[in-house]
Amino acid sequence: MNYWLHLSIMICIYVALAQSLNLIVGYGGMLSLCHAAFCGIGAYASTILMMRAHWPFEAAVVAAVAGVSLIAWLVSFLITRLHGDFFVLGTLGFQQIVYAILYNWVDVTQGQYGIPGVPRPSLFGVRVVTPGGFLILALAVSVLCGGIAWWLTASAYGRLLQAVREDPVAAQSLGKDANAIKRSAFAWAGGLAALPGVVYATYSSYIDPTSFGLEDSILILTMLVVGGAGNFRGPVVGAVILVLLPELLRFLAVPDRVAPNLRQIVYGVAIVVMMRFRPQGIAGKYAFD
Repeated sequence: MNYWLHLSIMICIYVALAQSLNLIVGYGGMLSLCHAAFCGIGAYASTILMMRAHWPFEAAVVAAVAGVSLIAWLVSFLITRLHGDFFVLGTLGFQQIVYAILYNWVDVTQGQYGIPGVPRPSLFGVRVVTPGGFLILALAVSVLCGGIAWWLTASAYGRLLQAVREDPVAAQSLGKDANAIKRSAFAWAGGLAALPGVVYATYSSYIDPTSFGLEDSILILTMLVVGGAGNFRGPVVGAVILVLLPELLRFLAVPDRVAPNLRQIVYGVAIVVMMRFRPQGIAGKYAFD
């Protein structure tokens, strides 16, 4: 029972991450490889505030989301000036910078040893400690992130973001600041990514830099490539498939030392196959090119 609860919690966490990345990739048309960095900053910020500053969970969450949104907005001033492959390299560079900081700033992050004993969340006096309680919390965060993403993309802002994706020059000619719109998308996506990061930290009760590395950013992007981007359904489908797919290796009795590398091969093959035969993903609207 706990096994299926764990899978359900992880699905909810990754659905929230995929929905937030969808704002940048699916609606903004910007291929980003730094989403795990935003998630990691949120996880570390909330953990440090709760453990060292003794902030309550609710205040730590608000501060983490606001802080990550600000960081994403500031970083976007540099990244959104780049185009094409250079944009992807820019996001990759930021991902690696964040990973290096988390790994080497030992006085704050405890480096490669990570931070154990992350406090369990307490919402308005109700302490979440059981797998069932965490499933409710993760589901609530997933619904919240998905609801905010849907509200943004269904509004005039979402249509404007898609217009910038399709033809930024035409949007500029109509008096719209394309770079400002892209920066705002980064701020929203970064802030939303912090929420599942907080849930993951409190659920696992331990965080270290390897949980928020480049492989994780690639995994979240793969969920959009496989499930689809540019609508609400695609990220959900992709998150469910990519979380459950590696679990098949358990039933195939694949050795533990081989399974991680095999998972990466499976993800790579999935990207190649989808880009070749269905660039819009299984249930998506935006076609990758």
